[in-house]
Amino acid sequence: MLHNLQPSENAITDAPDWPRVPVAQVYGRLTRVNGLLLEAVGCQLGMGDRCHIECRDGRLIEAEVVGFNRETLCLMPIEHTSGLMPGSRVMPLAEQVMIPVGSSLLGRVLDGLGQPLDAFGPLKNSQSVPLCNNTTNPLLRKPIREPLDVGIRAINALLPIGRGQRLGLFAGSGVGKSVLLGMMTRFTEADVVVVGLIGERGREVREFIEESLGDEGRKRAVVIAAPADTTPLMRMRAMRLCHHVAAAFRDQGKQVLLLVDSLTRYAQAQREIALSLGEPPATKGYPPSAFAQLPSLVELAGNGQDPVGTLTAFYTVLTEGDDQQDPIADAARAILDGHLVLSRKLAEQGHFPAIDISASVSRLATQVADQAQLAQGHHFRHLNSRYNEVKELLPLGGYQAGHDPDMDLAVKSYPMMAQFLQQNTEQKFDLQQSLEQLSDLVERTGKE
Repeated sequence: MLHNLQPSENAITDAPDWPRVPVAQVYGRLTRVNGLLLEAVGCQLGMGDRCHIECRDGRLIEAEVVGFNRETLCLMPIEHTSGLMPGSRVMPLAEQVMIPVGSSLLGRVLDGLGQPLDAFGPLKNSQSVPLCNNTTNPLLRKPIREPLDVGIRAINALLPIGRGQRLGLFAGSGVGKSVLLGMMTRFTEADVVVVGLIGERGREVREFIEESLGDEGRKRAVVIAAPADTTPLMRMRAMRLCHHVAAAFRDQGKQVLLLVDSLTRYAQAQREIALSLGEPPATKGYPPSAFAQLPSLVELAGNGQDPVGTLTAFYTVLTEGDDQQDPIADAARAILDGHLVLSRKLAEQGHFPAIDISASVSRLATQVADQAQLAQGHHFRHLNSRYNEVKELLPLGGYQAGHDPDMDLAVKSYPMMAQFLQQNTEQKFDLQQSLEQLSDLVERTGKE
């Protein structure tokens, strides 16, 4: 008896669970390690793709494609490369980079890969989204019209900031950048605070969490840390992660504050990668790609299309030797919406926060402040500027009162102005208090 040998339509579904044959794994080989740069052959990977490199002890190191030369791929590791050997296997990773978002991040400390650094265990009920650089149509961005209360009297009154603005905090080392960031973290009116500690000293991470944030501040904050001893690619990944997490909260309708310390370390990480690839240095050792990366990063911040959510960003910029013409500081000044300059001379005098009002500016002041506040701020700046003209002559007796009434008023008013600009780290002055005290000061200094 002949049987029908043609398979039925349901043959596949009716068949038992046959053992699956694993798909072949295609991998390449590591051929060279040159400083930070790894070279591999035998992999079909494109720019930005990821892979795993097998170490001698079986541990896998993640790396990313940052360039290629003919058939040779140039890789940059996320982790340190101890244990790599000639001919180590290089295995491509097909899945995209996923980043965690959602309220489960609040109160947590993460690394540049989105993995927890704290002792609270894995992230629970966390939604993950692909890490992609989607740009926002500039015509669809929410305009900046609402002032932001940062709790710092000098900023609220004289350098008004709008929700969605992006500002730089320019200073040399040891003049109070981190302390000022901590004050804004605690005092600013925001639903969510995202803090990025990129390329700074490792001890500052715990200090910032325990002293600057505190228990109350940590409940609404997400801290992403990649200290100076991490690889350049990890620092760059952490910086991008800060922006994408903050943007995710913004798109949920939250009022978000992003604080990044520091933008300079991000540029230095890009410099390390570019120089390893053979890119020629341009300005003070920085290759052209270091300056090209800054605008694309900063444009991730600011307001988006959501009619309610906002994202205000502060970036610290380290000015080497207090040089305000440092190439990174100069580039950042051109792409940000304003800058606050911290003066070492003021810091040495015990004047904190050491904000140099004459050198600082908010480019959106006219959009978020009324005419009365702008006029009072102009009067304050004028007197402060006149005093700076003669302050070096006062100890020497080189200034004689009575010749210039405007200058006499500036010298007489300076102690009151200096007191107005200073603020204890535990003091908070909301926007209304700051404006009232500015108005009172202007009346006392003879403003008609």
